[in-house]
Parts: sequence; C-alpha cells; structure tokens
Amino acid sequence: MLPLFAAAQARAGLDDLDAVVRGVFGHAGLRPGQGDAVEALLARRDGAVLLPTGGGKSLCYQVPAVVAFRQGRGTTIVVSPLIALMNDQVSALVGRGVAAAALHSHQDDDEQRAVIAALVAGELALLYVSPERAALASFQRLLGRVRIAALAVDEAHCLSQWGHDFRPEYLRLHELREVVDAPTIALTATATPRVMDEIVASLRLREPVVVRGDFRRPNLAFEVRHLGSDEARIAAVIEACDAAGLRARRGAGRAIVYASTRKKVETVADALRSAGFPAGHYHAGRTPLARERAQSAFAAGKTRVLVATNAFGMGIDQSDVRLIVHFQTPGSLEAYYQEAGRAGRDGEPARCLMLFGPGDLMTQRKLQLGREAGGGAKAARVEDALAAVERYARAARCRQVLLCAHFTGHDDHAPCERCDACADEAGVEAMLAEAPARAAVGPRAPRTTRTTRPPRERKPRAERAGRGARRSIATSELARSLERFRRGKARELKWKAYMVFQAKVIAAIDAQRPTTHAELARIPGLGVSRIQRFGDELIALVRRHGAR
Repeated sequence: MLPLFAAAQARAGLDDLDAVVRGVFGHAGLRPGQGDAVEALLARRDGAVLLPTGGGKSLCYQVPAVVAFRQGRGTTIVVSPLIALMNDQVSALVGRGVAAAALHSHQDDDEQRAVIAALVAGELALLYVSPERAALASFQRLLGRVRIAALAVDEAHCLSQWGHDFRPEYLRLHELREVVDAPTIALTATATPRVMDEIVASLRLREPVVVRGDFRRPNLAFEVRHLGSDEARIAAVIEACDAAGLRARRGAGRAIVYASTRKKVETVADALRSAGFPAGHYHAGRTPLARERAQSAFAAGKTRVLVATNAFGMGIDQSDVRLIVHFQTPGSLEAYYQEAGRAGRDGEPARCLMLFGPGDLMTQRKLQLGREAGGGAKAARVEDALAAVERYARAARCRQVLLCAHFTGHDDHAPCERCDACADEAGVEAMLAEAPARAAVGPRAPRTTRTTRPPRERKPRAERAGRGARRSIATSELARSLERFRRGKARELKWKAYMVFQAKVIAAIDAQRPTTHAELARIPGLGVSRIQRFGDELIALVRRHGAR
C-alpha cells in the first residue's frame, strides 16, 4: 500500500501541489500539520485537524480544493459558522484568482441564483455555506446534482455540546455524507481530546488522518493579574495599551480588549477614549452597520484598540495585534486560547493579559446558564470549564505549558520562559543561586594547615550589637504577620512557601514598611506579578502594624 504522501503524489502530482502553494497562495511550502491535512484530502482520506489560532487551518482545505478543481474533480463545500468569516475568506480567495463564492441569507435572490448557477455549471473551486443551509433538504438535493471534490467543516468544535461555541445545526452535518461521496475534513483551533473524539464520531469520519499541531506560541507572553474592581482593571488596560504604544492615532500594532458583557464593553471603550486612545467597540447589541463600521475601522487602522465581546474575532486575521486583554475572565480555556491566539500572528512578540477575579466566574455562570437550575449536564459542563479557567489563573507553573496540556492531553512541553509564571520562577531561582554564587567565586584552595588562613578579625562590640538588633527586627510583629500570610497563601494556592516570596522579602518589607505599589516595587525579589497579586494585602498588613 502506498504511503499517504505517495498516494497524494499519484493523484495530484507534486507539480500541481507546488504550483498552487507557491503560485496561488505565495508560500514557499506547507507547514508540517498543513502538509499532512492537504495530503489526506488529495488522497481522498477523511481528516480531523487541530491547529492553534494562527496555525493556518484554511490552507488545509483551500490548497487541495484548488488542486482538485484544476484537475476537474469538482467543488469543495466549506461549512463556516459566520457570514463575515465567509465573506472574508471569499474576498481573499478571489483576490488570489481563485473561483470562490458564498451562499448566505444576506444576499438578495439574484445574488443567490447567480451563485447556484455557477455551482451547477462547475465554475467554483470553493463554495462557503452556513451550517443551517447545509442542513436544508433543498441544498442537499442541489449537491446531488453537482460534482463535489470534498467537504470541509470549519470551526468543527461548534458541534460539541462540551465546546464553547455550540451550534445545534452542526449536529446534522453528517447528513451530507449520505448525499455526497467525497472525503470530509473537520478543522478547529480549540478542541480538547474529548471534543476531538466527539467531532470524529458526530461527522462519521472514516479512519481519519488526525493532525494535531504544535500549540506552543513562543512569541506570546501570557500573564494573569488578580484585580477586583473595574477601576483597577481599567487602569491595567490603559497601562497595557500605553506599554504597547497604542495611544497615537497612527503607528504599528493594535489591540483587542475582550469583555463578557455589552455594558462592560461600552464602559471600557469610553474609558479608553477618555484617556486619549483611538478605540472602537463591537458587540451584538449594536446595529449591523455599526458593527461593520467598527470592524472596518479596526482593520484599516483608524482605531488601534477595539473593545468587544466574543461576538468579534472568529476568523479575524490581523497580523499585527500586539496586545490581547481579557477585561473579564472568559468562560473556558478553549475560548481564551482562541481569542488570545489572535495576537502576534506575524510571529513578532505580543502580550496576552487576563484580568481575573472570582466575580468573573459568577458572571460566566449567569451568561451560560441564565435562570437554569444548578444541576444538569449543562451546568456540570459549565462548572468543569470554569474550574479549568480558575486553575489556570491561580497556577504558578508556565502558562503556555498549561494551555498546551489542556489541548494535547500531555504536559511534557518546555516552559515558554516568557509568561509571568516563568519570569517569577526565574527570579526565584536566580535569588536562590545568588548566595552560593557569592560564596564560591572561584575554586577553593586545598586545605593544608591553619597557617594558610588569615586570622579572623573580631567585630567591634557596637557592630555586633547592631547585628543583634537586625535579628530582632526579623521577629517583629509585622514580620510574623508576613510569615503567616506567606504560609497561608502557599496553602491556598498549593505552592511552596518560597514561591509566594522569599524570607528576605519579609525582612525588607519589615525594614522599609512600604505603603504604595511603587514602594513595594523597590523590594528586591518581590517582582511585578507578585505585587499585582498580593500588593494590596501586603500594604494593608504594613499599615496595620504601623508604617515608618
């Protein structure tokens, strides 16, 4: 039996594939995950593709669709969940000279008739449709009249009731297999191993080639800040946008700020505009024209910051997003990674900041469950998802490792060395290594007799007394309170005590008695993320015991 790649060669020919990849899409070659998916379709094999946001899922079906069309094998039907996403994909393909079209409810009758006529005449390489249209008996009869090269189900996680974007119509897409004798490929950026199994079963894929890409995004720096009030969060958003250089109306880079509710979107957008940022906002409560204008202004760079609910973003391909902020914690890690993954798609460094508080979890429960009772399968799924988000937000391990493990099912990934957790761990290790490094500057001379050793100088009595005074400071009431705080937080977070902060931090706080975050920043070994996480409580302890 020919290997998969050899079978693809036999059917398509390397020249056809190379001509499409280079000549049509302008790429020197396919990435490893993309190559496996393309080869599967060209060999008429089913496929299940899990690639991270920015991993190039579209090419996995677009490239074989163009190859198949050039060979006279028919049209590839693409099921896509959003009209805006369909239109973006079609516009990009037509711009590359590919015969592509979409069929959706925003078109008038004449437009729809023209698209159907082109499909029946065999003039389309790709046709994009919604899951609702794909489930219609009339559309399925139409497919029975034309030559179909392949079926592609994009955003396939929408069929999973365990997923974050469940669309009931996706559960009927297996019906297309009864009408069309063509390979099917399912693609998603946000499926856990459990959801991937559900995708394969629901779409009735036959011995599919399963492609799991590398979920690491080494250019992204993940960070979580524990902030409760809107005022503190707005200040953090403004600080992050300032650090990204987004205050000017013109310049490189842009940011997306996600909030869970329409009210919060408008509040944050107003605050950013008041602070001088060119910011727009997007949510489903605005008119279609207002949403289109907000999206267009952001795409054109007229507004460099867009505040939005999760109604914005699926399929958005702005390569220079330098900052993603979640003003409120999302409802699942799948949603978070998909939205955060829109940063740094050009491969340049970008920052992904999540603002977390227990109140966010309550907001998500209300949004996802409404007035439903606390029991039931849906409630259990919501609680599982929220528990995973909370574990991520409170973890002290590399955040990218945790995210990759969530999607791949194993955690043997290398630390990213960019996230806040890695930065803190590196700081702790450096401090732990500092003392022995000072003590062992060079190789120790071999010991012979005592007369190799200089006589010890006895310290004056006053200096010895001062050293004793410093030891007494370390046992002050504030120091003891700080130690109790450190051990309590370690138990709460399931950390080692030194991971909260080291003992020398206690001594420094006791000595300096800081009462502001700026003063805390002068404490060696505390670090920005620890100040963000524990700063308010530390300041309260200092004030309780008396500032200097």
